Amino acid sequence: MARFKQIETFVAVAAKGSLSAAAQAEGVAPAVIGRRLDALEERLGVRLVVRTTRKLTLTFEGAAFLEDCQRIVSDLADAEASVSAGGVKASGHLRVSAPAGFGRKHVAPLVPEFAAAHPDVSVTLDLSDRLVDLVNEGFDCAVRLGDLSDSSLVSLKLGENRRVCVAAPAYLARHGAPDTLAALASHNCLTLAASANQQRVWTFQQAGEVVSIKVGGSVECSDGAVLHEWCLAGHGLAWRSWWEVGGDIAAGRLVTVLDRFAAPPIGIQAVFAQRRHLPLRVRLFLDFLKHTYAQPGYWQ
Repeated sequence: MARFKQIETFVAVAAKGSLSAAAQAEGVAPAVIGRRLDALEERLGVRLVVRTTRKLTLTFEGAAFLEDCQRIVSDLADAEASVSAGGVKASGHLRVSAPAGFGRKHVAPLVPEFAAAHPDVSVTLDLSDRLVDLVNEGFDCAVRLGDLSDSSLVSLKLGENRRVCVAAPAYLARHGAPDTLAALASHNCLTLAASANQQRVWTFQQAGEVVSIKVGGSVECSDGAVLHEWCLAGHGLAWRSWWEVGGDIAAGRLVTVLDRFAAPPIGIQAVFAQRRHLPLRVRLFLDFLKHTYAQPGYWQ
């Protein structure tokens, strides 16, 4: 019992970030938490955390040990929940990563609803366009768009995303709608700046093959949200994801063009590290996202 309590304390301290926060959550003195950590490190013969007056930092060994400890604590909670009255009950801390734009519109609004349905689960949502290291940075899962390059991760398809060429009705009234891919050369195309680490090409499908068309225009920006706003304002054509512009299309603020050349959709994926048992809180969260995205009309 003492050994497991030490592990629980280590997981709590890592999640809360300090001895005092972990102690407050458990309702004990910080000294009690400190003694448990000391006993765990002495028993293992390795330093797990570096403690200063300002912060607590995991050592390399501590970070590696934490993942196993989190799984142990989670597995016990899942086992107890499966036989307890009241059915399945998730608990623990969930860390999720998602792309900034997509996450802001289609993950962040769902987190409070999930947390309300599972009051024993706390959630940290990290919105960033960089590719996080799930294992070394302590994330339970990440939402990603498109093909996956890391074969060491397990993926779960949450939905599909297609990209469409759109324009505001005011722009089309002035310049007309392109009816061929070659016609894009005569239009003002709102593109991502080169600093965004993407080429100025839009992808379509022609004669059964996926083709990349070089485009250009009078303005460009490294922020996709700005391109979206420029397009709404009638400044040009934009090539955007349906998750971003579906509502505008349904409301008539934007109109799709070149629909017969639309490229095949790409997947909206959840990825997580390979492990024998995925924590219940992660499974429930991913099921919640998948169910929500599958609702008729959600993307509008």
